Amino acid sequence: MKTAVTGAYSYSGKYIAHRLLDRGEQVITLTGHPNRPDPFDGRVVAYPLNFEDGTELEKSLTNVQTLYNTYWVRFDRGKNTQPRAVENTRTLIKAAVAAGVQRVVHISICNPSLDSHLPYYWGKAANEQTVRESGLSYAILRPTVLFGVEDILINNIAWLLRRFPFFAIPGDGTYRIQPVFVDDLAKLALEVGYAKENLIWDAVGPDIYTFEELIRLIADTLGLKRSLLHIPPKLALAAAQFLSLFVRDVLLTPEEVDGLMADILVSKESPRCKTRLADWLEENKKSVGKSYASELVRHYQ
Repeated sequence: MKTAVTGAYSYSGKYIAHRLLDRGEQVITLTGHPNRPDPFDGRVVAYPLNFEDGTELEKSLTNVQTLYNTYWVRFDRGKNTQPRAVENTRTLIKAAVAAGVQRVVHISICNPSLDSHLPYYWGKAANEQTVRESGLSYAILRPTVLFGVEDILINNIAWLLRRFPFFAIPGDGTYRIQPVFVDDLAKLALEVGYAKENLIWDAVGPDIYTFEELIRLIADTLGLKRSLLHIPPKLALAAAQFLSLFVRDVLLTPEEVDGLMADILVSKESPRCKTRLADWLEENKKSVGKSYASELVRHYQ
């Protein structure tokens, strides 16, 4: 069948598209970066993810049976704000309805809330509401922090550990995180994509770490002896913003610090994904953190 994936040239969308191709599906992508290198050797037809023209989106989605939507923005930059991303998602889902798409698999975040003071979590909840109220058959997956070859967070923690004799932890470091392997998320996305009923599932891995435990795991796996410093969150954020000047990126935002310390990057459900971060780190310890992974390069260049 014909399927569409938003962001197949990026991260989670790429893994979803590869799995769809492996099953023999006809895959198109809606992308904001049509000039990027094609990771699919021409097997995926690219259309512009142009939110200014709902008619164009509708035409691109014609004859698509299932839409896998990974679109979102991590932080505000220029016109790409999180409230704008909510409006863009409404435009996309409206176009999917008009085009006759039968099912949407929407990638959200664990523990979203319309009452949240954090734009990321409020926006994700608003997008879920758009999907639920669209009339489309739907599955909503709620991952936490993704890890994989192209990931940002785990890789850049490793990058910092490789380059500095200490690591600054905001606060006491007891807040928790339950990472999930990106290809496990893709596998689960296909599972719910072929289902019929409406679903809202958390998509998390089998292990829960405190943030300090996570840092120690990465350092130990890489064979690095590093001092862990507990510092006030505002100071940690200031240090991250200072380093951001040198890497020409956004290492950390105030909202991300708040979300991390709010202990909402864990699930209350049984884990549906099986890959353990410790095993993946051991397999990839020679490469993880060797180079810096830039959010701005990935999404804005």
